Amino acid sequence: MIAASLRKWAKGLKRQTLVVYYAARDPRTPWHVRALAFAVAAYALSPIDLIPDFIPLLGYLDDLVVVPLGLMLVLRLTPREVLAASRLKAEQAAGRPASRGMAAAIIGIWILAAVVLGLWVWRMFRT
Repeated sequence: MIAASLRKWAKGLKRQTLVVYYAARDPRTPWHVRALAFAVAAYALSPIDLIPDFIPLLGYLDDLVVVPLGLMLVLRLTPREVLAASRLKAEQAAGRPASRGMAAAIIGIWILAAVVLGLWVWRMFRT
């Protein structure tokens, strides 16, 4: 039951991130909201955190608090008409199927990396 609610929360967060992405790209969005959206996205994707991730429990707490709060602030500051158009674009993007070709390419890269690593380990222990 907890896993289902966490999955639902994560999907909602992903959807809201798409909405913020489209809102930040809309020319009707004020510059300060765009800057905030960029800062939230940069913080979410940056390897540098307020609290390093290697600190048990607290390391991920800032990601679980700062990013959703930043998204909420951007959504609150975005004009309603931009938000409506961005939500529509996000729904359309979420409804598109994933690229099977890209998934196959990524799986192929992982298999190739595993084979190379396996050969390297096998040669190390063989000598």
